Amino acid sequence: QVQLVESGGGLVQAGGSLRLSCAASLRTFSTYAAYAAGWFRQAPGKEREFVAAISGSGGTTYYTDSVKGRFTISRDNAKNTVYLQMNSLKPEDMAVYYCAVKFGYATMAIVEYGYWGQGTQVTVAS
Repeated sequence: QVQLVESGGGLVQAGGSLRLSCAASLRTFSTYAAYAAGWFRQAPGKEREFVAAISGSGGTTYYTDSVKGRFTISRDNAKNTVYLQMNSLKPEDMAVYYCAVKFGYATMAIVEYGYWGQGTQVTVAS
């Protein structure tokens, strides 16, 4: 029902910033505001982990503790797009970042997200 494409990854120095975008193509009568969205990341040799989530309206957000205060998730439902602004990047932020959506409420639980993008690489140089 939903196809997602991430963009905006790249190479930055520690302390730098990137903005990731996730563009959704809806194949349903539902509006994008009916879907919660999240960002997850996976570093080599590690499990995929939750980063941030946002409710369909944008009124509720969640962040993992390690990015709180540095990352901001937002969305523009008119453009069917969710964003992740990443500031003060650290080497430990280096990973492939994935966006995902689910119908209904926002959650941090990775297993509840049914639609995934292909990921975009974020590399943080020290």
